[in-house]
Amino acid sequence: MFKKILIANRGEIALRIIRACKELGIKTVAVYSEADRDSLHVRYADEDVCIGPGEAGKSYLHVPSIISAAEITDAEAIHPGYGFLAENAHFSEICESCKIKFIGPSSDTIRKAGNKSMARKVMMGAGVPVIPGSEGDIKTEEQALEIANKIGYPVIIKAAAGGGGKGMRIAHTEISLTNALMSTKAEANAAFGSDEVYIEKYIEEPRHIEVQILADKFGNVIHLGERDCSIQRRHQKLLEESPAPGLPPDVREKICAAGLNVARTVNYVSAGTVEFLMDKYFNFYFIEMNTRIQVEHPVTEIVAGVDIIKQQILIAADKKLSFKQEDIKFSGHSIECRINAEDPDNNFMPSPGQITTYSAPGGPGVRVDSHAYQGYIIPPYYDSMIGKLIVKENTRLEAIKRMERALDEYIIEGIKTTIPFHKKILSNASFQGGKFNTGFISTLTNDE
Repeated sequence: MFKKILIANRGEIALRIIRACKELGIKTVAVYSEADRDSLHVRYADEDVCIGPGEAGKSYLHVPSIISAAEITDAEAIHPGYGFLAENAHFSEICESCKIKFIGPSSDTIRKAGNKSMARKVMMGAGVPVIPGSEGDIKTEEQALEIANKIGYPVIIKAAAGGGGKGMRIAHTEISLTNALMSTKAEANAAFGSDEVYIEKYIEEPRHIEVQILADKFGNVIHLGERDCSIQRRHQKLLEESPAPGLPPDVREKICAAGLNVARTVNYVSAGTVEFLMDKYFNFYFIEMNTRIQVEHPVTEIVAGVDIIKQQILIAADKKLSFKQEDIKFSGHSIECRINAEDPDNNFMPSPGQITTYSAPGGPGVRVDSHAYQGYIIPPYYDSMIGKLIVKENTRLEAIKRMERALDEYIIEGIKTTIPFHKKILSNASFQGGKFNTGFISTLTNDE
């Protein structure tokens, strides 16, 4: 087992990893930017190293500083969390060359699974259902028009190296396709350093379902069930739950089996997530594989009874999974609300600043993953998430009631938050009835 792990991240996920390490008896190193000097992950780690100024490009994305921090503290492994360098194959490769264990899949696997157009090709060959579209990178306008006319409008253009809702455009006509192709390529190049894009048939009124995978180096691959992540705004998830409401048992079994097939096809080793879009007839299609821990992993941990971060670390240390698929017993229903420092009444504008009052909810079946506290200053440089509120109950409707109660108890003052908006979602009759898709939030906000 590792003696010391460096966490190449910040905020609630850095704190989450530190807690898992402490329970495994592993020392931790926190890296931090000057803007995060007073963050809880810095206080809770055994050691800490400042890696640069507030801008992410000069700190959390600055590979030489992170590698140097690992070397001077004798860290044997680096956990990247999510975002930042978590799915960066080059960073994983550098860790490998420096004899530092990257807690995640190999750089080769990240390249195969992380490039979405390449992953589509691989999954087609493996018989995994894939949305009709291009087999690879779209290089010319003529090529785009030919494919769109073949599969039919509307279509969606996506950045091959994309993520976080960036690098995506929907086109309903030939003219809008031409414009969308150019703008998506430009956005992809600016955000990800690659202008590779591909085209898919746009599935109308879809649900976003994902399957959590654990796989070790000994060929053991299991799933921890599925999550519904359809409640999202501009491709950014706001609320997730597990299990996905309203899935027929045979569909649930098939989509989890498809997730296992994807992981085996790319010889996956680590914790990972296979994402699918599902239409209203329960047809589902592979869209991508996330080669990292997900923000929404707690809802799966709670219903499956497995600490995913601990398992991710154990797998990286070449340990064999200590349980089989039949050992996983799913229990109850879990919901997670992402609490962001944003103003829902002002187009979700970020609301950085000092938290003047902070009181987290508690009681049975309530979990708060957050790095915030009274007096903490939300910096303007990063994702606006303050934390995650997660609840569990026996049934979905009971979980909704528990979440409403917990949101009422959650007091954050001094900044604007999404707590009032989450209450609006939970009280909606369509949401309560499980009748929603990825366009649900636009019906509440008139936000296209």
